[in-house]
Amino acid sequence: MTRREPVWRAIAATLRSEIAMGIYTPGTKLPTEAALAARFGVNRHTVRHALADLAADGLTHARRGAGVFVTAAPRAEYPLGRRVRFERNVTASGRAPSRQVLRIETRPATPTEAEILQDTTVHVYEGLSFGDETPICLFCSVFPAGRLPGLPEALGRLKSVTAALSEMGITDYTRASTRITAKTAHGPRAGLLRIAEGAPILRTEAVNVDSTGRIVELGSSWFAGERVALTIADEVP
Repeated sequence: MTRREPVWRAIAATLRSEIAMGIYTPGTKLPTEAALAARFGVNRHTVRHALADLAADGLTHARRGAGVFVTAAPRAEYPLGRRVRFERNVTASGRAPSRQVLRIETRPATPTEAEILQDTTVHVYEGLSFGDETPICLFCSVFPAGRLPGLPEALGRLKSVTAALSEMGITDYTRASTRITAKTAHGPRAGLLRIAEGAPILRTEAVNVDSTGRIVELGSSWFAGERVALTIADEVP
């Protein structure tokens, strides 16, 4: 006698297939437990079992009070070389790049920023970077304000560090150093990246210099670990 497959496993297989077909794309919220129970004619406990199976495979994650979201997507290769350009990297991975600006402000430099950037005032540019409308990383860049007085306006208009710096006369800049550390996502950072509390993130801290070797940017980025694979290269064409 053939052993009958558990109902929850069949439900998980159906949802897994629909995720693979793109019916539920990365970042999309799945129907509620009640809606899935009604769809499949089962109780919520059975649905919960199916959802737990998807979560165990890393296909979904639950956000407290918000629901269950799809996280299934191939990790995008993100090269870290002397010239790291977000749009180029994301486009090369087959995704459409975009950005959401969260903050542009000018403020007094911290002691560390003042020492490194040789300026007592800095511009801060913070935002979210997306690939195919899925958050890839949260970034924060700090620039010397005295040297780049018109940068905030250019950043707000162009939403591109490379383009804005070019308008300021810095047509090329390279990465002098990168420090990578592993963290876990909590609070607003997890919410902005649309990942679960405690999910892995990769933090990079970079120092970028112009063609003369002067430091023009201190950049920090928090990458969603489940969506990005950081690769080290001597040079990115």
